Amino acid sequence: MAAKVIGVIPARLDSKRFYGKVLFSYRGKPLIQYLYAELSKAKAIDRLIIATDNMKVSRACEAFGAEVVMTPKKMRTGSDRVAEVMKSVDGRIFVNVQADSIGLRSEILDGAIRKFKSDSSLEYGTLARKLTSDTELNDPDAVKVVMKKNGDAGWFSRAPIPYVRHSGNRAWTSLNKYCYHIGVYLYRRDALQRFAKWPTGACEKAESLEQLRILENGGNIRVFKTNMKTISIDSPDDVKKLGKALN
Repeated sequence: MAAKVIGVIPARLDSKRFYGKVLFSYRGKPLIQYLYAELSKAKAIDRLIIATDNMKVSRACEAFGAEVVMTPKKMRTGSDRVAEVMKSVDGRIFVNVQADSIGLRSEILDGAIRKFKSDSSLEYGTLARKLTSDTELNDPDAVKVVMKKNGDAGWFSRAPIPYVRHSGNRAWTSLNKYCYHIGVYLYRRDALQRFAKWPTGACEKAESLEQLRILENGGNIRVFKTNMKTISIDSPDDVKKLGKALN
């Protein structure tokens, strides 16, 4: 019987801002191994795969016991790479977890997957947490999401949204409830197929945020809120955050 939920970690070697970060050695292990080990604990994931286009990444991941699927080098986004995996892997739900989502906890992901599975009307899903720091709010690497009243995403941006027009000298995060987007995407199979067929939209291209392709094409993304704090390793300077996140 086909596995129902497939977890996929897209892993490129040639990250523009931090080349080779998925294989960056921390405490004697490649960075991606920490995420793989945590996701392996997820009870709601039936099969876990690392998707890459690089044999060096493949060999390193296979060395710690991961299942690896090779995908073409030129893919628009991580979710497009997951859609490529889907061509050869049976599954009803595909969960894309960004390879540098350090600090992600399997039990939190399990809860989101179960909620997503239980509501057949949901086609796309993701995670978000409360954002409390104006420094993080103004960081373009920290993606913000505006929520609708029904729990769906209204918009995503690298800019601080919504804009607080009359703030004076007060911190924006003290005046508005901001949410930080966590790099996890949940897709039903047919919804992921549609996603991969859509052209890259103007907003997706401008922000370099793949989830905007869904909103630009009229789709809805359910946001599951959590207190879980993850960090994204976007540059070599971010390595100093690892000790706190992995302790």
